[in-house]
Amino acid sequence: MPTGNADVDDRLERLADADHLPADGHLEVYEDVHRGLRDALTALDARPAPAPQGPSPSPSYDNRS
Repeated sequence: MPTGNADVDDRLERLADADHLPADGHLEVYEDVHRGLRDALTALDARPAPAPQGPSPSPSYDNRS
């Protein structure tokens, strides 16, 4: 099932490679997938937070002189 994140989806597809390898080859695939997922999460943490959506607040008129 796709996640909507291309990096994550690519890593998850890579897991299927383990199906065609003997058991001693699985570790390399799992480590590669783990590294890729960790890098994808790190990249998400490094992005600036999106600007809030919606109307901007109206000015306050409570402090009239």
